[in-house]
Amino acid sequence: MSNAFDEAQQQLRRALAVYPVSDDLRARLAHPEREVTVSIPVKMDDGSVKVFEGYRVQYCSLRGPYKGGIRYHPDADINEVRALAFWMTFKTAVAGIPMGGGKGGITVNPKQLSEGEIERLTRGFVRRLAPILGPHLDVPGPDLGTNAIMGIIADEYSKIVGKPTPAVATGKPISEGGSEGRAAATGAGGMYTLMALLPHLTKKKPAQMTVAIQGFGNVGSFLARNLFSEGFKIIAVSDSKGGIHSEKGLNPDAVEKYKKDNSTLKGFPGTKSITNEKLLELPCDIVVPAALENAITKHNAKKIRTNIVLEMANGPTTTEADDVLFKKGVHVIPDVLANGGGVVVSTYEWEQNLKGEHWSEKEVLKKLRTLLTRESKNVYNRSKKLKTDLRRAAFALALERLDKALDSKTKDR
Repeated sequence: MSNAFDEAQQQLRRALAVYPVSDDLRARLAHPEREVTVSIPVKMDDGSVKVFEGYRVQYCSLRGPYKGGIRYHPDADINEVRALAFWMTFKTAVAGIPMGGGKGGITVNPKQLSEGEIERLTRGFVRRLAPILGPHLDVPGPDLGTNAIMGIIADEYSKIVGKPTPAVATGKPISEGGSEGRAAATGAGGMYTLMALLPHLTKKKPAQMTVAIQGFGNVGSFLARNLFSEGFKIIAVSDSKGGIHSEKGLNPDAVEKYKKDNSTLKGFPGTKSITNEKLLELPCDIVVPAALENAITKHNAKKIRTNIVLEMANGPTTTEADDVLFKKGVHVIPDVLANGGGVVVSTYEWEQNLKGEHWSEKEVLKKLRTLLTRESKNVYNRSKKLKTDLRRAAFALALERLDKALDSKTKDR
């Protein structure tokens, strides 16, 4: 099986076939600009010292500082992080924000560490990476297992440079310079993207449409609530343990409360249990993979009975599956567009920190909606012009912007 980075490069090659760029840019996008691996010794609560491996992949800075999350996960590996840094390069370019692409991680199970151990690990990581971080160089954000540590990153970096520097990291608590609307951003962004594209993809109105969501974590649950409020009928949701299905529809708030009380979705009144695999194959108008990479492959793409796939996870559809779905007339709204809300609002946080401002949630989400509505239409128009799918169209739009950035940098020399 190919690794995530091979898959990402395959997506690039497919986009280059419909939108050729300069040899210079093509060569640059085949490799990250910098990869750093560090060892971080941490004094554990029992007095022993344990050494953890951490890394940061800085993929491309043509359009601005490297931007991308840090994940704490036992399976985090360099190929995955490299792929995510690559996708972030395209996500920021598709959104038209002044950022590049990066990603980082530590191979660790954060559930096995105490709060104190996580804080010492995080501060040690920042000390190792400090020379290559900075508000105008590399601005990390949260990812798997790291929502609680972004304030620690900013605090440790500020100590190292000797002055408060909140703009070095995003996803911080609001009391420490974080942005309003950050928690809702990715889910809200998915809805704004879908609503902008819907009139071009179907004649149906939201109230006539059914949705199945694989992944009911932060992103999936926010998206479910957003879609429900717009009148869509949510017929299935799932988490890592499996899912629930009801043709009558589900109220996401009630499902969330049930999951909180019971630590499971299973047994929610009036529903049947369903596997994660079967959820994707339900007959419905919109399927949302919001959990893991490679959820839709050549093996199950033929069984998918939907009109629209809204990608809220990173890399949930393989390139082989893309071809199957395109031939079937299924519209895939790609991750580099659909789940860009988080990085856009992270960029707003960075901007607020640099300017010493604080925007209201209403203002943040209004800016996000305006931006994603505009860029969704740009991607759709590009797909019509190039007679291609939405993913290749999104990549083509990003390639054009990266080529322009490279051109202006070359002229400045």
